[in-house]
Formats: sequence, structure tokens, C-alpha cells
Amino acid sequence: MMTTLKKHFVYQADYQHWANDALFAAVDALDETARQGSQGMMFENIHKTLNHILVVTRNWMSRLKGDSQAADREELYVAGWKELKNALRIEFREAQRWLEAQPESFYDEPVGYIDTQGQQRQIWVRDALTHIMTHAAHLRGQVAAVIVRLGAPAPEMDFIFYKLEMEKSLENLRSGKE
Repeated sequence: MMTTLKKHFVYQADYQHWANDALFAAVDALDETARQGSQGMMFENIHKTLNHILVVTRNWMSRLKGDSQAADREELYVAGWKELKNALRIEFREAQRWLEAQPESFYDEPVGYIDTQGQQRQIWVRDALTHIMTHAAHLRGQVAAVIVRLGAPAPEMDFIFYKLEMEKSLENLRSGKE
């Protein structure tokens, strides 16, 4: 069975949701001081790093949707931990639903953006989506390293474990166990 770009990115959005939840469960073992305290990270702390995932995902999804007014909302900051977790959950679920609604041809289209130096650029939709997904995974990895150092459990966020869990869920659904 050949996987299309569309299916690939719909699955990737679902994986992001799953991996975020695995990370959130581990981060929940920390108190607010640990989440908000300076950890020497690029975005200072755990909370701000996860907030950055939200900002980047929203900015790129806005560009992909053609909503240039909504792009580049770096000022967005979700202060509460519960609210940030929910915002990230919603963001990736909405991205997944929206990607499911796009035609196959969408993934082979270009999308324009302005880079960090103010230059107008173009990138393929498939490359922008790859950036969203790998950016989130990269920053989740940084957060995971910090939380383990702080005493939280190591979250299992590997894609292969996501696939195994999804296969088990489908098998349970087919056999009537769920």
C-alpha cells in the first residue's frame, strides 16, 4: 500500500498529538517552579519552549491556510500550564483535521513566507509541514532532556512506539475489546 503525502502528514499530526501527551504526562511530575524556572534552554525554560512549539505551529498553519493576517504571532504566550497543554492538543488536532480536508495536490504547492531576516521566501507545502513536525519533535527532545535532569520520568515519544500503540488500538477495535 502506497502512502500519499496527505496520509503521511495526517499521521504525523496525530503522532505530534500523541507525543505531546507523552511529554505532558512526564512534565506533570514537576512543579510550576521547575516548569517556569530558567534551565539554560534556547527559550529559557520548559514552559516557554513548549509555548514556542505552539507559536511556530500556528504561524505555519496560518501561512498554509492563506491567512497571512494571523501569521507571525510570536507575541502569543499561554501562561497557564493546563491552558498551554490544551492549546497544543487543540492545535495539532485542528491541523490534522484541516490536513485531512486538503486535496492531494495541495501538498505539491508552494507557500510564501517572510523569513527571520525579512526576506520573502517560498517553500513547498510538504517541506513546511516537515518543518512543523520536526521542529516540534526537536524541541520536545530538548524538554525531555531537561525534565529527566530535574527528576521527572523519561517520556517514551518515539514514532515507532506511536505506531505500535495505534496498531494495538486498531486490533482491539477489530476484536471488540474496546
